[in-house]
Amino acid sequence: MVELLDREIHPALQVDGDERLARAELRRQIGRLEWRLATLAAEAFPRLGVGARATAPCHGPRALDLGELEGIRDSLATQVGEVSRALREQTDREARNRQLLEQMLARPMDFRWVRVSRADIGEPGCGHWHSRPRFGPLGMLMGWWRVKVSSGCPLSGRLAAVER
Repeated sequence: MVELLDREIHPALQVDGDERLARAELRRQIGRLEWRLATLAAEAFPRLGVGARATAPCHGPRALDLGELEGIRDSLATQVGEVSRALREQTDREARNRQLLEQMLARPMDFRWVRVSRADIGEPGCGHWHSRPRFGPLGMLMGWWRVKVSSGCPLSGRLAAVER
């Protein structure tokens, strides 16, 4: 009975202190990178589809060695960099479109037939701003331009009528 209580430590699980510290540091780095990736995905959610996920080096439970932990950390760092870059580009694009919209509202004649949607400036929902002539062809000949704001999705009125 005493033999059953004596636990033999498997030789593969015995690691020295340095490797244990390295594993703990790699797990801490992986945790921080996963948190950063999740934060970026939540920040970019409605505007930018982030297909970020960590891939496991094997199927089934087992302890990963230092090389596999470093590989996971490096792939997560690459994903964080790519998502950060894509989010920065999207934010810059939306800022340029907001500036274009402000200029278009100030001088509609300089932006003939330009259309800016709500998605272009990072706002949810349907709708757009469209520079078009007032009174059709006569307004076009006379230089009477205006920015018309759409009311939203064309189906929203129909859906509301169907639900009643």
